[in-house]
Amino acid sequence: MNPLKVHPTAGNPGDKIWTPYFTRLFAMNAISNFGHFMMNTLIPRYAEQMGALPSTVGFVASAFAVTALLVRPVVGPATTSFRHNRLFAAANALILLSFLCYAIADSVPVLIAGRLLQGMGMGFLPPVSMAMVSEALPPRKFASGISMFSLGQALSMAVGPSAGLAVVEHFGYGGLFAFGSVLVGLSVIMAFTLKSKEPERTAGFHLSMDSIIAREVLVPTVILLFLSGAQSCIQSFILIYGGLNGVEEIGLFFTAYALCLLVSRPVSGRLADRYGMDKVIMPGIVLYALAFAVISASRTLPMFLLAGAIAAFGYGICQPLMQTLSMKMVPSDRRGVASNTNFIGVDIGFFTMPVIGGWVVDLMRRFGTGDVAAYAVMYAVMTVPIGAALLIFLASRKRMRGYF
Repeated sequence: MNPLKVHPTAGNPGDKIWTPYFTRLFAMNAISNFGHFMMNTLIPRYAEQMGALPSTVGFVASAFAVTALLVRPVVGPATTSFRHNRLFAAANALILLSFLCYAIADSVPVLIAGRLLQGMGMGFLPPVSMAMVSEALPPRKFASGISMFSLGQALSMAVGPSAGLAVVEHFGYGGLFAFGSVLVGLSVIMAFTLKSKEPERTAGFHLSMDSIIAREVLVPTVILLFLSGAQSCIQSFILIYGGLNGVEEIGLFFTAYALCLLVSRPVSGRLADRYGMDKVIMPGIVLYALAFAVISASRTLPMFLLAGAIAAFGYGICQPLMQTLSMKMVPSDRRGVASNTNFIGVDIGFFTMPVIGGWVVDLMRRFGTGDVAAYAVMYAVMTVPIGAALLIFLASRKRMRGYF
């Protein structure tokens, strides 16, 4: 039985995706994520400038996933007990505090403290956003709607680092922290202007395994763990790797990624709705692995741009479709829990893979490998978890066929 058909999306019984509610939610989420991703790739670079080793840089990059994981047990129950717009505002308020912490940081430990605070906000933000948007989409265009919505986050992830670099070049890191704070503060205000239905509190707020984790979506979650973990190594190290190769405009990697996302996200959603998600996910994972092979071999700007384009047709396709699959595998009142489960996997990936990547770089250096070659090996190693994700999907495809 497909829960999506039994529990239709109450918030949008028609076929229109771009309703006023969806549009405002899209804008609010995109603004918040833009501020977040401006920081995400530049904080590791800031730590490196403070003298941190690659392994320490990797920990700084992934530290936010520690507290994101710690708050996950209360995220699922919270999405069924409190208004989603208020949870969204509270999450962004925590992220705003973390940006203020970065502004006063004078050492790596203070940066890590800010990352931990940011992780608390990010632990709530994506699952709450997914729960809100799932209420606004028509069932027949669910995959297309999720892909459209995630396009805002993906574009923020792609354009944010380049914009952050431009701000740092003209106004320094202080200007970056100030600009990011304004963006996230704006999203807090917008959240209170967006209506959200009162949850049914028949059972009250309580913690249980079922309210934290949706076991139905464990397979998509593990796949997201491997895919997002590899993605986190792009965010954490690509600016450093490009700089070591003498590519001064490495920020254009994210521009190429963003431009290709404008094509890959909408098209992949429509193809998935028409032909089935599995027909799109499998080639997407293969393309994603190819992107890391190209990054490993990249020494010039054109090669990096090619890698960014391929990555957009890899991770840019797979990530929203795996989340869509998870939303389809549970009843509508459990979509917040299912989304929370997905992001537990994402958090684990974001926490472990940059640290592993940093260890690989340190290990290669100890063997006398140059810096460029050490990072190249690290990106080549990241094809391993992507290959594992593909094998898991193929092994579970038959069991999940009813939801494609």
